[in-house]
Amino acid sequence: MMTRRHLLTAAGLGATVALVGCDNTKSNSPGTPAGVPDVLLVDVSGGLTAVRGAAVATASAGAVTSLDGTRLFAAEDAGGDTILRTVDTRTGQVVGEYKLRGRWAPRAAPVGGQRVALTAPPAAGASPFLPAGRKRTEILIATPGKEVARLDLAGNLVPDTFDTSGNGLYVLDWLPPTAPHHYRVRWVDLIGGAVIPLNTIAKTPVPQGAEEEMSGEGRLAVYSPRQGMLFTLYTHQPDHQHTRDLIADRRSNVHAFVHSLNLTQRWAYCVDLPAPFGEGDGSTHTIAEDQTGRSLYVYDGASGSLAVVDTENLALGSPQPPQVVTVPRAAGTAYAAAATQRVFLGGDAAVHVVRPDGSVIATWKVADKVRGLGVSADGSRLYVGQSDRVLMLDATSGRQTGWVAVPGLVALRRAL
Repeated sequence: MMTRRHLLTAAGLGATVALVGCDNTKSNSPGTPAGVPDVLLVDVSGGLTAVRGAAVATASAGAVTSLDGTRLFAAEDAGGDTILRTVDTRTGQVVGEYKLRGRWAPRAAPVGGQRVALTAPPAAGASPFLPAGRKRTEILIATPGKEVARLDLAGNLVPDTFDTSGNGLYVLDWLPPTAPHHYRVRWVDLIGGAVIPLNTIAKTPVPQGAEEEMSGEGRLAVYSPRQGMLFTLYTHQPDHQHTRDLIADRRSNVHAFVHSLNLTQRWAYCVDLPAPFGEGDGSTHTIAEDQTGRSLYVYDGASGSLAVVDTENLALGSPQPPQVVTVPRAAGTAYAAAATQRVFLGGDAAVHVVRPDGSVIATWKVADKVRGLGVSADGSRLYVGQSDRVLMLDATSGRQTGWVAVPGLVALRRAL
């Protein structure tokens, strides 16, 4: 799980990172620390850190990860220039270090992390949702060992993600450029420098005046390797009109939707979510894809609603399970993770395990308020973020099998 604007970040890792039943309610206490067998990416008070075994790497706020989380790109000030450092998160090894002219901040990297897009660093105290006003944007493209290109483009552009070829970059084109309020998604040809509108789902150019525009709040995203897509949850969008609505001269009248961006064919399509999605606070909403890549779950903890999206047909339901089901509520920030036919939901000091049809398998109590959830690649381990630690649970029984201390933990982002 990653947030659209909280793409996993870390730096300064050094040369090596010692990186079931109707009411199955369990209580998990810390016990003796035993470390974890998977690599965890965790936000702490100083940025994002990598955890492997029982060791926690040094954290920094000035970096991003590749879409698959396997590479970290960290920026370090070097007397007005920038040291770009690339770290393999699975081993902790620094696999590239290069000095760039000028001050730069990493913004986006593709699957595998062979490239990274950088822009000028934000000013101290800048909004996390809105860029500063500007008429032109300079974007630097680099690999772990060299500078590839510098583009000077018209408009207020923010790199969002690369396409699958690595030769194209999706950007948020903020409008108006000098007083940004909303944006549209466009594709930049990194070879020729052209900024091009997206296609429709029919793979035809979007007609002039029909590009959909989004506001900058309430965004969470998850990358789907199976579908080759980036799914982004938008909430608080009552005035938004999709491209298909603008073409058909109609209104959608929804407050939340999943923006589905095809990273190969440059088209996007939005899956509308019914009320009450998008009506409550954005922090009560979250999104997770299951391990098959065929189902996407959107959870609104405030209302206790779970929407099931068929990622192949880009529609709610398939037709089974139901489109929206009732699940346990959770106060505050919501978190979700999913394995095959099981969805883990958290927000209070408990993890609710539910089936896609909404039926509750179990509730596992934990010591503190949940601060993130992650599932191991084989689906056997569930990681639960807590205050200053991450718990490791058996994903079937809920039995605690280990934990690792993570001082200053803000949120667990993902397990690799």
